[in-house]
Amino acid sequence: MMDAIKTFYDYVGVFFILYMVGYASFLFLAVAVGSSTLYQLKRRNLLKNELLQEYYVPVTIVVPAYNEEVTIVSTIRSLLSLEYKLYEIIIVDDGSKDETAKELRETFHMQQIARPIRKMLPCQPELAVYETHEYKVPITLICKKNGGKADALNMGINASKYPYFVCMDADSVLQYDSLEKIVRPVIEDGNVVAVGGAVRPCNGAQIQNGRVIAYRMPKKMLPCMQVLEYDRSFLAARILFDRFNGSIIISGAFGLFKKSTVIDAGGYDSTTMGEDMELVVKLHVFCREHGIPYRIRYATDAICWTQAPESLSDLRKQRRRWHIGLYESLTRHRRILANPKYGMVGFISYIYFLIYELLSPYIELFGVFTVALAFAVDLINVPFMILFFLIYVAYSSILSLTAFFARIHTIDLKLTFTDTLKAIGLCALEVSCLRFILAWVRATSLLGYRKKGRSWGQIQRKKIDFE
Repeated sequence: MMDAIKTFYDYVGVFFILYMVGYASFLFLAVAVGSSTLYQLKRRNLLKNELLQEYYVPVTIVVPAYNEEVTIVSTIRSLLSLEYKLYEIIIVDDGSKDETAKELRETFHMQQIARPIRKMLPCQPELAVYETHEYKVPITLICKKNGGKADALNMGINASKYPYFVCMDADSVLQYDSLEKIVRPVIEDGNVVAVGGAVRPCNGAQIQNGRVIAYRMPKKMLPCMQVLEYDRSFLAARILFDRFNGSIIISGAFGLFKKSTVIDAGGYDSTTMGEDMELVVKLHVFCREHGIPYRIRYATDAICWTQAPESLSDLRKQRRRWHIGLYESLTRHRRILANPKYGMVGFISYIYFLIYELLSPYIELFGVFTVALAFAVDLINVPFMILFFLIYVAYSSILSLTAFFARIHTIDLKLTFTDTLKAIGLCALEVSCLRFILAWVRATSLLGYRKKGRSWGQIQRKKIDFE
């Protein structure tokens, strides 16, 4: 019996060594490439070596909203502060039960109009349309029957006038130059069909007229740890995937898309909880199957500030939704896996998200279980395991802090000495504690998810410190 257990642990040990070496190598490469790209971008900006032009790509900004009365006005005001000349704003109220529509109508002096909307993509019918032309760009509010976020986005696309659209969340604000930055890849390359922006938690940031005038690490521990997590997991990895046209996720908080290609591909899928990832994977599939030259880019200097959940309950809802969306996208498009037709997307992107995102919580929890079992049967070297865990925490912390301080430096934010110490201290806590809590959340997210529906999944919001 003991021989069988020892053999089992030999195989488990080999598996976890390969798993950890693979992940550590990828993380190191991602952070190295990401940090290098950020410094090159800063140097280019300092030397004014960037594309300057008077031509503006016409853009529609679509803001889907459901019960967002607390943040929606600040979000729209931030959009009016953008240093861009040719855009429109469309807010789609997806059957809100609060005063979202009323806040918009009264704040921006909107009037109801009779405007037919051509349904190029399926969506629930509109109930009323309001407009105002009192500001630098037209603002449209569409009130419709509830159909979910994807349905609301399809309505916004249907109502849009311009060839490109930006989708963003109603609890986010764009930096003053974000629209100019996110359209730049389109101007540089006509084959670009989508561009993802950089999303950063705004907890602790004071934003005025689209500019960050003061920045502090969040007061609460949970959003503070998410700030570090965002830079390690989202920033660095997406810069690396951008190098080989391998991005398969563009955050729903901020992304630019070519409208005609999105419509041809079928638009947002209202039957999934991860409509943002689903659309990007669908664009890869559609363009490759129809022989359409395309690029999906990531604009690291196009910054969107969004609210990170401040309670564990809200964070659990968010990560559960993300993991279900990931599961649905990967299973629906499983033909991509190691398929030469899809190039690096099938051999690198899909495999990475399958092993290190979708399956990782189960692998990590299995690892914790095997360690506990080994300890129970006295097959573990406790001092070695403690040393190994400390090395893991130190390695992950160093990479997280490298990504974090690279971002802080390259976008000219200043941290106090206290905030610097807070970042260093909480970094180890995020790696050694929060990571395993979220692994459990993600591992259990698929239990009974079909019975729970695909609701917006409301998270407690606070008014954004915008003015």
